[in-house]
Amino acid sequence: MIKYSIIIPTLNEEKLLPKLLSEISNSDLKKYDYEIIISDGGSTDNTIKIAREFNAVIVEKDPSKKQNIAMGRNAGANAAKGEVLFFFNGDVLPKNIKSFFETIETKFLPNKYLAMTCCVKVFPEEQKFVDVIFQTFYNYYFHLLNIIGMGMGRGECHILSKKVFDDMKGYNEKLAAGEDFDLFRRIRKKGKIFFARNLVVFESPRRYRKLGHFRILFTWLINSVYIIFTKTSKSSEWNEVR
Repeated sequence: MIKYSIIIPTLNEEKLLPKLLSEISNSDLKKYDYEIIISDGGSTDNTIKIAREFNAVIVEKDPSKKQNIAMGRNAGANAAKGEVLFFFNGDVLPKNIKSFFETIETKFLPNKYLAMTCCVKVFPEEQKFVDVIFQTFYNYYFHLLNIIGMGMGRGECHILSKKVFDDMKGYNEKLAAGEDFDLFRRIRKKGKIFFARNLVVFESPRRYRKLGHFRILFTWLINSVYIIFTKTSKSSEWNEVR
């Protein structure tokens, strides 16, 4: 059995996906015995072509049905052969992917954590001062939520065993937004989550640039409140920003 499955939900990610796939396809990583799965939500650009160039396993949605990101992640997990699942968004770039494997094998798996996540920052070459303030606050805030028992891990990086994922019945496909918070909230009720502060995934700032940090902050918070009290998300759709 393959040990790791790296699952990437995509939708029209031809601009950023090559960087991510290049990083995680490094020949130095072969010893970790992993597969790459692209779970595509109906891309109309070159996303699928790029995925094939990197020999990724490709899972395509039913063209007659609409798919949200929770469905895409679950579809990728259903196709996974690995014992440990990585979930990365298509617009991220992990800083030193080898350190992720090393941390999983030395700190996460031996210590009976149920899930793992890490810090998220904006691509260094696109970073502004407001990004630093925003991301620093949120990284500490997410870490605190895991300590106090609420549970949180941004969908940019979720790591957990296939068994735990199956036990939790995956991501809630009824949620158009906040499905990442919902999953880690449910996991935290069953056990501890490891927040690896030494690890970083860089993300595109495209959504911050279009909508603004405070609008996104408010959207995250209101969706979280709705999930806690109504088990539904306030947002009916998480719009594509490219």
